[in-house]
Amino acid sequence: MLLASLGWKFGRIEKSDAETMVLQVQAGDEQVLHDLLSHYSPFMKKTASQVCKRFIDDHDDEYSVALSAFNEAIHKFDQQKNASFLTFAHMVIRRRVIDFIRKESRRDEFSHDFMPATETEEHNGIADHAATIAYSSEQENQKRGEEIARYEEILQEFDLSFQLLVKVSPLHSDARITAIQIAQLVAETDEYKQYLLDKKKLPIKEIEKHVKVSRKTIERNRKYIIAMALLQMSDLYFLKDYLKGRLN
Repeated sequence: MLLASLGWKFGRIEKSDAETMVLQVQAGDEQVLHDLLSHYSPFMKKTASQVCKRFIDDHDDEYSVALSAFNEAIHKFDQQKNASFLTFAHMVIRRRVIDFIRKESRRDEFSHDFMPATETEEHNGIADHAATIAYSSEQENQKRGEEIARYEEILQEFDLSFQLLVKVSPLHSDARITAIQIAQLVAETDEYKQYLLDKKKLPIKEIEKHVKVSRKTIERNRKYIIAMALLQMSDLYFLKDYLKGRLN
């Protein structure tokens, strides 16, 4: 289970201690920054490995991305907005590694599409490339439509709907981000995920132990959290990209 990313314990530093250290770094303590980056190196590698589906070590570019992302999370963490530092850091690392993989993939495609050629061949190549982009866009739109229909089916199994989500979605961005972070906690914790699938409700008592919001707040955003957790547990990649945009 993702003990570190969920903020239970990692080595000798507990969640509250990690957040205290983050505040010290934000106040300018460079030695504490060094200690945090060193201690949580395994956490960064494990998070990057989960995205890449392979082992990550110090020599991989993805580890450098994860290290930079963790440092970013340290400086951007806000106790008033984020559920916990480790949950926030886990999310930032995942986003940055995914962005890196996509950028590398696009660069490979660009290099392949625009190899040296004669003027005529180059013109035809650009035209073919433009046609491919148009075709891909059409396919993506179709895929999005299919994912929306599938997501609606999933929501219906939990007595939810798009119309209801519009009504229960938190109005303020801070509250929405916190709710999505709690949803990620549920989606990435085997016990919580199974509880949700079996009982069609959140294990609120357990969640409350690991986030910095009240039980009342969790209850108020319960339907939205469930909907976001179901999305993160799914293979609806286009809709997940949209969710990522809500966190930027």
